[in-house]
Amino acid sequence: MSHVIHRSLAKVPLVAVGGKGVQLFDKAGKAYIDASGGAAVSCLGHAQPDVMAAMHRQIDQLAYAHTSFFTTEVQEELADHLVAHAPAGMTDVYFVSGGSEAVEAALKMARQYFVEIGQPERTHFVARRQSYHGNTLGALAVGGNEWRRKQFAPILMDVGRVAPAYEYRDRRADESQQAYTARLLAEIDAKFQELGTDKVIAFVAEPVVGATLGAIAAPAGYWTGLRALCDRYGILLIADEVMCGMGRTGSLHAVEQEGISPDLMTIAKGLGGGYQPIGAVLAQGRIVEAMRKGSGLFQHGHTYIGHPMAAAAALAVQKVIQRDQLMPQVLARGAYLQKQLHARFDTNPHVGDIRGRGLFWGVELVQDKDSKAPFDAALKLHAQIKAQAMANGVLCYPMGGTIDGKHGDHILLAPPFIISESELDQVVERLGDAIDTVLARNGATAAA
Repeated sequence: MSHVIHRSLAKVPLVAVGGKGVQLFDKAGKAYIDASGGAAVSCLGHAQPDVMAAMHRQIDQLAYAHTSFFTTEVQEELADHLVAHAPAGMTDVYFVSGGSEAVEAALKMARQYFVEIGQPERTHFVARRQSYHGNTLGALAVGGNEWRRKQFAPILMDVGRVAPAYEYRDRRADESQQAYTARLLAEIDAKFQELGTDKVIAFVAEPVVGATLGAIAAPAGYWTGLRALCDRYGILLIADEVMCGMGRTGSLHAVEQEGISPDLMTIAKGLGGGYQPIGAVLAQGRIVEAMRKGSGLFQHGHTYIGHPMAAAAALAVQKVIQRDQLMPQVLARGAYLQKQLHARFDTNPHVGDIRGRGLFWGVELVQDKDSKAPFDAALKLHAQIKAQAMANGVLCYPMGGTIDGKHGDHILLAPPFIISESELDQVVERLGDAIDTVLARNGATAAA
């Protein structure tokens, strides 16, 4: 019996009672390797002593002060740290309590910027199908996850929609990568022109698409081409790095690997590593300056923005990542995980694609490798794999509807940056056994 409205109303989940390193423990004493970091959140694992100590110090000093009256030293220090390591031109930070809030704030900031500079006619956003930007109404509107959007669609704002950068399924057999990239960019250009190039506020996209597609990066040249398109028409580029950012892909910001700087960037999960709820918007200086010289305020706000406890936790997380030089480790462990995933699954006729960067990897399941036909959606293969993997003592983040919101299954892996090679071996072994068990249960052969 529970009075909590849980994610599933059909059952009460297991009770977590502790965590240490890469493991979580339930009330019965069973240990689980957290190979998904929750939802790509727990970048430093659990019970990191330096982060815990920083949180204790902060609560002894000041737990909360409302930002309409005060700023705090820890919020200012965190902002300074983030700006010092931000993409070129980003000078200011707006703190919130999570990823959806960050996207909402970015959308409103983008709109207000154009009002401030005398272009109020800009009212449209453009984003991609099969994307995810959060569950609040504005974030859900720009997101392209059809399953999440469906019942709320009548109350969502209209958004211009273009194709995802989903090379595995959408690049034609007779098409070079360069031609595929050019086709994607041409579609975006056409959408801008259809809506009116002087009517579009921003293009919103994840540099590496997380939960909805399963760790998919765009093909080479996509982001530089996108940046050039937005610049041509004076359209803002919003990079949603809530899941893929803050070191997850092997660089602090995923856009670093694309060689561009966005106008606004949202961050969250790896910012605080799960130790406190926190997210943020990083903004180019000209956007903030337009508001400063115009109305003199960003017309937005929440009760818990800039929360001292959240800022203290996030600052400690970022200092540990920097001190322990975890970015090279993410790349090294990611390369090892990639090798082990291929070793385990390349001969499996039902693993169609293995993709990712750093410690952010996706495995897509198919009925047939040649046709790439998905499994029957009614099987909910992803949910079966999640349950079996959990029974095997490993937490992964599977999702259905990979292709169109209904069809397709993938598994997302996003383990803590501190994970060892031997722990990654256990992840792959336990996940592999879970996939084999579920495939056999559904009448599919697990090996070629």
